[in-house]
Amino acid sequence: MILGSHVSMVSPEYLAGSVKTALGYGANALMIYTGAPQNTKRVPVSKLKIEEAQSLMKEHGIPMEHMIVHAPYIINPANSTDERVRDLARQFLAEEVRRVSAIGARYLVLHPGSALAPGGEAGIRTVIDQLNAIDEEIGTDVILCLETMAGKGSEVGRSLEEIGQILSGLKSPDKYGVCLDTCHMNDAGYAMDRYDEVLDEFDRILSLEKLHVIHLNDSKNPIGARKDRHENIGCGTIGFETLCNIAHHPRTASIPKILETPFIHGRAPYAVEIDMIRRKKFDQARLEELNDEQS
Repeated sequence: MILGSHVSMVSPEYLAGSVKTALGYGANALMIYTGAPQNTKRVPVSKLKIEEAQSLMKEHGIPMEHMIVHAPYIINPANSTDERVRDLARQFLAEEVRRVSAIGARYLVLHPGSALAPGGEAGIRTVIDQLNAIDEEIGTDVILCLETMAGKGSEVGRSLEEIGQILSGLKSPDKYGVCLDTCHMNDAGYAMDRYDEVLDEFDRILSLEKLHVIHLNDSKNPIGARKDRHENIGCGTIGFETLCNIAHHPRTASIPKILETPFIHGRAPYAVEIDMIRRKKFDQARLEELNDEQS
């Protein structure tokens, strides 16, 4: 099973520290941001200790394809109302692609963004135009994975059909894939307890060959709520049995699964959640121990 979580990247160890944190969780995959997700400040890649991180990955038998990078939230490719924001999104996304390539990672997960205007078509068209504008700056070593979204507000990508519309309008669709987020899918109205049916629909609309990353999250919300609020594994409305089934499912066995569940009293729950999923046993007491500890 390819299973990991989001991990931080901070000085002085940067990327090497991220890998060490993931190994400490018992993970064989990880997801990072190349800098703070809320702004454009970035440490030069020369300082990120890339070679040390790559050596650690190799030493523990983890391919670089299992190091996922998430684009910062400040990038909003769907913004159809503010030209300045569109320009920033396009330029910064191109820079993030270059950073991912320098790190040696394969997959860059991207939120399609919010249109900030009524109706979804303008947002979808804007995403397509934005991505096509940087087509020549995206090489063959990085695949941009559009994330399935919950559908709050004017979010684009709230259905597999909307993701399909974007992919069908791109100059080089082979440079793009999809990240399936279980919380987002639940909140968008997909029944994750019928995972095979979801995969069948995904295959029909997009092709399972396009699925490269799974964000494995429980949800605080009922199905179809369109709210996007992650919950710890087994503590939400999707439930442990369903998420465990997804994690162990043979049809998506080769795809990295990344946890983005909430911290508990400032403490990362990932070691406990990864262990529970691997053992196929929900352990409420261990989660409660985290809940009782002070950060």
